[in-house]
Amino acid sequence: MRFLLYNIRYATGARSMLPWANYFRRTENKLDEIVAFIKPLRPDIVGLVEVDSGSYRTRKTNQAQTIANELGHYHTYRSKYKENRSITKAVPVMNKQGNAFLTRDTITNERYHYFDRGVKRLVIEMEMENLVIFLVHLSLGFRVRHHQLRDLYELVKSARKPVVVAGDFNALWGEKEIDLFLAACGLKNANGKGEPSFPSWAPKRHLDFILHSKEITTSRFWMPNVTFSDHLPLLWDFEVAGVPRTAVSSDEEASELPMNAR
Repeated sequence: MRFLLYNIRYATGARSMLPWANYFRRTENKLDEIVAFIKPLRPDIVGLVEVDSGSYRTRKTNQAQTIANELGHYHTYRSKYKENRSITKAVPVMNKQGNAFLTRDTITNERYHYFDRGVKRLVIEMEMENLVIFLVHLSLGFRVRHHQLRDLYELVKSARKPVVVAGDFNALWGEKEIDLFLAACGLKNANGKGEPSFPSWAPKRHLDFILHSKEITTSRFWMPNVTFSDHLPLLWDFEVAGVPRTAVSSDEEASELPMNAR
């Protein structure tokens, strides 16, 4: 299977001359570029972080739904802020910001969890036939982030299938910051070389992770060198023990050739 994890920064682009200025620009052109990038990759599952579900930036359209329609995928979206928090509900742009899964197969068993601490609290849990995937965007604050990792540990340990945990961990110290979490959960890092994913134009920090159970093996991991967002996308081909590998056509293999792998 192929999994794409991408913090798309609401399709507002990689950077601007003034900090945060491009967060307020229209997003149609950049979203078209992101779709054109994703489409030939033919991912089975897409985890999108920082998605706009319909603010003025997107002219009231849900970016997750737009990308899913272009891919022919199903999607599930949820705001990354806890729904009963009046502050985030009241701010026009913030109340449309969230995360999403897109899948080739019908989504029938998703759950939405919220951490007890932090502003960004959402965990999307999606159960598939042979695995469970959690999508997260952790807090910028060190102490809060580690409380969230503790809660995430409880979710992972309750799973009855092989697990994938993916998202923007905001881990400013990279993998060193999540060593204990990896050990406690018995997970491995798909990015075995610990290559940085942020910022996309000159990567220095390892913020984005795909972590997985030992029953899951990595066929290939790479980060295409594109700057549609301030984060690089993470691409991961994997197999689950006991599940027959899906045949890959020569056309699909050829579609990988033009990509720049880090």
